[in-house]
Amino acid sequence: MSEATAPAFNLELNEDVRDIQEWAHGFAADVIRPAAAEWDEREETPWPVLQEAAKIGLYSLDFFANQWMEPSGLGIPVAFEELYWGDPGIALAITGSALAAVSVASTGTTDQMLEWTPQMFGSADDIKLAAFCSSEPNAGSDVSAIKTRAVYDEAKDEWVLNGVKTWATNGGIADIHVVVASVAPEFGARGQATFVVPPNTPGLSQGQKFSKHGIRASHTAEVILDQVRVPGSCLLGGKEKLDERLARAREGKKSKGQAAMKTFEASRPSVGAMAVGCARAAYEYALEYSTQREQFGKPIGDNQAVAFILAEMATRIDAARLLVWRASWMARNDKDFANAEGSMSKLYASETATFVTQNAVRILGGNGYTREYPVERWHRDATIFTIFEGASEIQKLIIGRQITGLPIR
Repeated sequence: MSEATAPAFNLELNEDVRDIQEWAHGFAADVIRPAAAEWDEREETPWPVLQEAAKIGLYSLDFFANQWMEPSGLGIPVAFEELYWGDPGIALAITGSALAAVSVASTGTTDQMLEWTPQMFGSADDIKLAAFCSSEPNAGSDVSAIKTRAVYDEAKDEWVLNGVKTWATNGGIADIHVVVASVAPEFGARGQATFVVPPNTPGLSQGQKFSKHGIRASHTAEVILDQVRVPGSCLLGGKEKLDERLARAREGKKSKGQAAMKTFEASRPSVGAMAVGCARAAYEYALEYSTQREQFGKPIGDNQAVAFILAEMATRIDAARLLVWRASWMARNDKDFANAEGSMSKLYASETATFVTQNAVRILGGNGYTREYPVERWHRDATIFTIFEGASEIQKLIIGRQITGLPIR
């Protein structure tokens, strides 16, 4: 394409994405936000909200698949920003199954994707859930420390899984569990594989359900695997592909990817979009409050100290969104993250969410510290974005290694 015919640089969303943005925002404003305080207090999965989302097609495989395949790459981040603007806890209940679907899509075969992803969402009349199970009590950021074992029973063409997973969204209540396990512990992370555990498989049970600081409308629990047997076809990617990867590891050759990290790499910009939505909610609330709340005979926003904080909040949110959009566009168009752009987006957006929500509480003063105002909830919710799917320190490590080319420890 010549310079004369090359399209101009453009940051405007196309019509389809704008429609999705408006649709998701409407649901967030009309259904999610009014229910947020109740389900935060109840600390339970908001099934009525999931039902409403399923009725209009927002909680469905079609929705997530269509937005994932949207040509610009912005369908998912735009929709997620609006849903998490409504409420991060309820939004995670709606979007939590998508992480397991991303795992199947990124590591499984086409046949496996067609078989399992529909069962992760069900239908409006029969809602299903999915859970991605990677973290363990002693293996969070250190994915290579995973102890859950998968042993192949060749006589029966079955894999036997044993171990304990933790911090699993929808863990134990999901219909489909996607589990990362070690098949060759001597190779560390390179000796891991991902398995689908079908509904009602004997040996899988829920352990401790966690009472959390934030995102309390999202179910988080341990998953216990005790002699869980799954068919050979439940190994994502297939045994031939696994054997080839293990052979490369034995020969000391470079690996083409690690099971859990492939999923996290694909999902990092989406987590960034979640954080942007939470930050924007707090910023907008604090901005409106600053124009209405008066002290010393004038709106508090008329004070330079408050105005400067609002200016930094707005700037950081816009910068975070642009990093998320860049990484999402790159991922959709098969551009390599040469400088760890996915990690950059997740790191900056999550840290922005904590900065913005904390300062929103400060702008509201004593009111911001009470549950009568939503900013304290958003502040509690924002913390998780700096922790799950790779803590901020891990993102910095990834970025540092990528830009220096050095094995930073």
